[in-house]
Amino acid sequence: MSNRLKTVQNIYTKETLSQAQPIFQEKVYDGGSMITETDPDGIITYANRKFREMTGFTKSELIGAPHCLVRHPEMPAGLFKAMWKIISSKKVWRGYIKSLCKDGSYYWALVYIQPKLDQDGNIIGYASSRRDAYPEAIEEVMKQYARLRGPEHINDEYFMNAELFHGDELATFS
Repeated sequence: MSNRLKTVQNIYTKETLSQAQPIFQEKVYDGGSMITETDPDGIITYANRKFREMTGFTKSELIGAPHCLVRHPEMPAGLFKAMWKIISSKKVWRGYIKSLCKDGSYYWALVYIQPKLDQDGNIIGYASSRRDAYPEAIEEVMKQYARLRGPEHINDEYFMNAELFHGDELATFS
């Protein structure tokens, strides 16, 4: 496992938050949608109750913190590089993400991220929703992510083309 644990600062409370050392304990996703919203830089502006319950972070810890706080260190950097490329071009991204909880446990989710646009078409933030992941898909994704974890795979086409879906049209304001 990589030693890429993060320490971040909440921009509102100025509190320093550190990722927990990952433990090999998976949390069971018991249904319900987990929703977060961020500003254009990935700072959390909203986290629903289900997301807070699953991650173990409080509302005051999350609001104002970079969303990467819950990024599990086993996730390949290329996935997030591709995700940002897709959503910053005003498209929708879908993929499987392993997230790190405050206590070091983790959960897998199928995540959808869409840009939020103002009336002039400018990105004003991002909205993401999560649902329970398909177990069969997670088995395959885990193999691919393990294979592509190193920095030499940062631009691997798998992250742009494989199970990720970026849509055919721009996100719309409506």
